[in-house]
Amino acid sequence: MARRRWLVPAAVALGLLPLSKLAFDLLAGRLGANPIAESLNRLGFWTLTGLAITLAATPAHDWLGLAWPVRIRRALGLLTFGYAALHLATYAGVDQFFDWRAIGADVAKRRFIAVGFATFLLLVPLAVTSTDAWVRRLGFPRWKALHRLAYLAALGGVVHFLWRVKIDLVKPLLFAAILGALLLLRVVPRPRRARAPAPRPSAAAPALDRAPAAAAPPVPFRDGEG
Repeated sequence: MARRRWLVPAAVALGLLPLSKLAFDLLAGRLGANPIAESLNRLGFWTLTGLAITLAATPAHDWLGLAWPVRIRRALGLLTFGYAALHLATYAGVDQFFDWRAIGADVAKRRFIAVGFATFLLLVPLAVTSTDAWVRRLGFPRWKALHRLAYLAALGGVVHFLWRVKIDLVKPLLFAAILGALLLLRVVPRPRRARAPAPRPSAAAPALDRAPAAAAPPVPFRDGEG
């Protein structure tokens, strides 16, 4: 475990690279004729990307036996929420100047904005309850059930993206395919790995050698659930 303490900091550093690139391009004037729209597009894209990567952690563990994606899942989920919050803040604060009447009219008029708001609201309880204290407070079964809302949030994000672009549907359909594959991997029973048969004790072996060893107590891998 000590050898992999760098995993979370490395994941956070990599996750902040798109935001750093956005800030650099903004300061350098490289966001095109409509920097607000470009900022919204990039933040929304990385929100969906973060959701997809976060949801891939459990299938990677269950199907491929990889433990490290599960160890960085919480950090990735919080980064994803951060991108979603920045996406919403850019729309409400920079694009609409916190004109709540105009925002309300936009939500009522444009269905992709309404879906985007609903998706963000789904992410809020997931971010709030991401700590160990909340796992203990809710109990793991209820906490796990609550965090399955991440799939609904991902679906809402795909619909938001699909209705937003209208014409160039390649990226939203790609995200839809990825989400569908991740859902399929969660519901399809994974193949059990065959275990090698235990060697039979020799008839000449002393009784002490034939006695089964006491089983070690299981070590829970709480982060392996999801």
